[in-house]
Amino acid sequence: MRRHDWAGTTALAATIGAAMLSVVLCPTRLAADASRWGASYFPNVALTTQNGETVHFYDLIKGKTVAIDLIYTTCEYNCPLETGRLAQVQELLADRMGRDLFFLSISIDPKHDTPAVLKTYADEFHAGPGWLFLTGKPNDVELLSKKLGLYSRPNRDDPDGHTPMLLIGNEATGQWVKDTALDNPRYVAQMIRTWTDSWKNAPTPKTYAEAPPIAITSRGQYLFTTKCTACHTIGRGDRIGPDLAGISSLRERGWLARYIAAPDVMRNEGDPIASALFAKYKTVRMPNLSLTEAEASDIVAYVDAQTASTHGPNPK
Repeated sequence: MRRHDWAGTTALAATIGAAMLSVVLCPTRLAADASRWGASYFPNVALTTQNGETVHFYDLIKGKTVAIDLIYTTCEYNCPLETGRLAQVQELLADRMGRDLFFLSISIDPKHDTPAVLKTYADEFHAGPGWLFLTGKPNDVELLSKKLGLYSRPNRDDPDGHTPMLLIGNEATGQWVKDTALDNPRYVAQMIRTWTDSWKNAPTPKTYAEAPPIAITSRGQYLFTTKCTACHTIGRGDRIGPDLAGISSLRERGWLARYIAAPDVMRNEGDPIASALFAKYKTVRMPNLSLTEAEASDIVAYVDAQTASTHGPNPK
């Protein structure tokens, strides 16, 4: 772990996975399974919200549908994209947020991530009612990470220090599922809408023949759609990061390709533009998405094409 060398076990993930399968196949076991994943399993440790309020973990999830992930605000790899994706899900499910649906983002770096730091971070991602950013004692956060099955063993091939995973569940029914936190936000929103209540109102499944075609025409479009849309738009204003319409008329294309491929390196080198962007967007670091400069160039080319098609050749 980048911030903490946590020991742990994969037993929970396997146990929850087996339990979820039995719930899906045997809905009548819901009550029994729910009791297994209730107060006797989830620790009710004290945590602090981004607003400085003391809360208790089990109280936050009792009787609710929740989405839980682990983050830390100084992360330069997956956490900004992970949180940006969750912000998109928040927009899609705005009618349920804070009513019967709640997001819990728990910091794995409680020493640095004070409530004030988490408040700034939450504001940057436009976190609304029902989305809490939580910190607590290191031992309590470690216990939660193990109980939730969200920890990952540190290794040299994992520069982020943890695997970006999202735990979605309903404490009342005992239904839980774990997915990558980088998944398509529409898919995640649909899973929250339907899966957690599927035992009550199971929809008639559709066939693959009914799926609309995915209109991806270039590698640049694919990369922008999967890597960039959580934080950026092309011509629709600033999101979490700047609007990219006309960006190549403001920045040299070679600089853009290098920055998109390795923003952390350029910040550490003291590049003045990279430093200014970090200062403007506060605690949200442009993440290193493990892109090559060739892939970054494809993204720039796609942004240029979209800019020209909607705004003309010189929009800024």
